[in-house]
Amino acid sequence: MINNIQDTVTLNNGVKMPGFGLGVYKVEDGDTVVQSVKAALKHGYRSIDTASFYDNETGVGRGIKESGVPREELFVTSKVWNDQQGYENTLKAFDESLDKLGLEYLDLYLIHWPVKDKYKETWRALEKLYDEGKVRAIGVSNFHVHHLQDLMADSNVKPVIDQVEYHPHLTQTEVKAFCEKENIQLEAWSPLKKGRILDDPTISGLAEKYGKSPAQVILRWGVQNNVVLIPKSVNEHRIVENADIFDFALTDEEMKQISGLNKNERTGTNPDSFDE
Repeated sequence: MINNIQDTVTLNNGVKMPGFGLGVYKVEDGDTVVQSVKAALKHGYRSIDTASFYDNETGVGRGIKESGVPREELFVTSKVWNDQQGYENTLKAFDESLDKLGLEYLDLYLIHWPVKDKYKETWRALEKLYDEGKVRAIGVSNFHVHHLQDLMADSNVKPVIDQVEYHPHLTQTEVKAFCEKENIQLEAWSPLKKGRILDDPTISGLAEKYGKSPAQVILRWGVQNNVVLIPKSVNEHRIVENADIFDFALTDEEMKQISGLNKNERTGTNPDSFDE
């Protein structure tokens, strides 16, 4: 388990990844995302998660450059979108992402969704990029267990990450257990369920007990479950607050109480019914 914002988890290929980072889903390109990235890096964040679909890689790259933080201290993730999948298309999409970010390599590149009949070819392209050293680690996002099994049956490189929607209303028990067994790191997008879980009485009761915000309690629960978190915010105060979760710990009983809130309820699409 990580104990501060710059603590890392070791992925199955030996690469170290910060266990806590900034997500920039739907953050507007230009000044908004530039300032968001700069604020996070100023306050100790070292991991930034973007995607071609977010349409803000240019701003993320600018924020990284203007932050003055050395590139080797950073961990930058991007993802290939659904209409870019397939072998040749993915190689092209990767080059475009790298160009927009203004970087020479990525730390992590993910398949954004398991597009039927395409993700295996896409993975072959990711393996090539990995073999060529253009990316330090490769993984997937929004893959169910059967997608992972199908992919791994024909692959040379095992995914290091499965980034999925994960929060107390969607604890992803099956995916989490499978990933732990296979040494694939689980990473959470939307760890706060887009704010829709903050007024839960169990959460607010614990927030009061520890003198923390409901968001901090939820994020602490995620950290103690050994899940990598990338909460999104454009507000500097909130960016700082989200990371201020390393000075308290939930008891085993409290962890169970929060996990017990699970409803298998998503804010996003179920990957099985995702239509590209």
